[in-house]
Amino acid sequence: MFDGTLNAAIGDGTELDRLRARYDGLLADPPILPGDEALAELAGMARIFDLDGSRPPAEVWRDLRAVLTRQGGSAPATRAAVPAHRTLTLMVVEDDPGMASDLTEMLTAAGHGVVGPFSDAAAARTAAGLYALDLALLDINLAGEGDGVDLARTLTRTWGVPVIFLTGNVEAAARHARLAAALVLKPYGGRDVLDAIARTVAGGAAAS
Repeated sequence: MFDGTLNAAIGDGTELDRLRARYDGLLADPPILPGDEALAELAGMARIFDLDGSRPPAEVWRDLRAVLTRQGGSAPATRAAVPAHRTLTLMVVEDDPGMASDLTEMLTAAGHGVVGPFSDAAAARTAAGLYALDLALLDINLAGEGDGVDLARTLTRTWGVPVIFLTGNVEAAARHARLAAALVLKPYGGRDVLDAIARTVAGGAAAS
């Protein structure tokens, strides 16, 4: 599903700028269609991200744009790791026990405080009222009642906690990209998560 080469290119900002210049005309009224070569590239990216490429190009690019913008950001400078003195209190919500454990261990080793990990939205929602959270790392698809999208709405609207989605569900991430300060697609590495945290802090969405 996921192409690490494209991820690295998007992460440096220049590739995202190129794609915006090439495809943003599709979102104009009336749409400006790119050439056949550009449409073939768009279809290829849709396949990489498991998006339905049979839809009109404007719909495909709308979803891809949302995902790539939240995933990579646009400023290479924001990809620096969060400085050691910037200790954050992070909520982790992930229903895969192995991934939750690895993520918690990585964040703790980086010097951050971790609330959780929680495997369901209900427990995380309760904890949100008990801790001063700087940022929440949420899977979108969760077992039990409620999902990561509903939880993200509660955290952002009720508690003012910014959210990073950690997910393999690209279509859901695209539909709800505005709820998230950043997006990390599975499978991910520790550096991907720390870079997303750094971008969120640098952008002012999370406390430093």
